[in-house]
Amino acid sequence: MNARLDYFGNSLGGKVLKHVNSANKVLLDSTLPGTTQELVKIRASQINGCGFCTDMHTKDAAHAGETGQRLNLVAAWREATVFTDAERAALELAEQGTRIADAAGGVTDEAWANAAKHFDEDQLVALISLIAVINAYNRINIINQQPAGDYQPGQFG
Repeated sequence: MNARLDYFGNSLGGKVLKHVNSANKVLLDSTLPGTTQELVKIRASQINGCGFCTDMHTKDAAHAGETGQRLNLVAAWREATVFTDAERAALELAEQGTRIADAAGGVTDEAWANAAKHFDEDQLVALISLIAVINAYNRINIINQQPAGDYQPGQFG
């Protein structure tokens, strides 16, 4: 499988990614826990069917010490007992925020209230922004049919 074009090597693609990556860096430096960030990225990428991002974020999470058990259960987080209440709230918000076209009204008040119980305002802003950023990365990679499987942790800096 080959990508449709070399998006990462294209000068315009590089400019676009520079700004998306800058937004991602702000989020990495936020007070939203890194573990929660990776779980959200993995779940949104699974929902969107983005192999490249699923590969990247599961490997990054494992490299940072995440357990195989938790990584294997992200897709079934509702039935899994290995996630904290805060992580579950973030995963619910990520699912609803990723599937906004599937549900009239978008994110429910219940999902929002649950997230607001666990995260302060800056963390909620980071969570909303993270969901938007990972969905942007997913769409770029899916449209371009970016192959998955070869990512190495730290590959992009």
